[in-house]
Amino acid sequence: MGSNSRGKVSAVALVVLALVALGAYGLDQFSKFLVVSNLSEGEVVPVLGNVLQLQFVRNPGAAFSLASGQTWIFTIIATAVIVFIIWFARRIRSIAWAIVFGLLLGGVMGNLTDRYFRDPGFPEGHVIDFIYTPWMLPAIYNFADIAIVCSMGLFMILTLRGVGLDGVRTIEPKKNKQDSSNQKDDGAAAASTDEVPAP
Repeated sequence: MGSNSRGKVSAVALVVLALVALGAYGLDQFSKFLVVSNLSEGEVVPVLGNVLQLQFVRNPGAAFSLASGQTWIFTIIATAVIVFIIWFARRIRSIAWAIVFGLLLGGVMGNLTDRYFRDPGFPEGHVIDFIYTPWMLPAIYNFADIAIVCSMGLFMILTLRGVGLDGVRTIEPKKNKQDSSNQKDDGAAAASTDEVPAP
């Protein structure tokens, strides 16, 4: 019975992972298609003043345009990450962890598609970036980057809360520990009282 239940949860987790990944990937690629089709490279379009702007750039490097001459390295790393997630996915039985890996997979696939198919060609294609929020980050990014950052944030939350891949918390909340400790103390006090001989 337990084995069948775990199998069903695993299947649900895999479906959630796949849907999240496809959603993140689809949003990223569709938004890049709109940007390339409607904006000129370098063009800036204010959306919310200095809060949010659209600025079409082609990024040959990593975040903040670092290591722009080593694009092929990021292609190899991204490909390895995708292979690892696909191989590792069968171990996930938690919906929350499925969302983490789904966001990561979709984001990595989004930027890797650019590395594979955009100019100047495989494996050094430039990533399309267009979201600029100068008040928050001195960088231009895309929805794939957002998905990756969100996956890392959720990863940290689940790790700090001690949630395992099966959804079970390995770290008990402090309140529960304190209540358990108080119960033990009360039990010990009661036992001690019972052992005192009557006068």
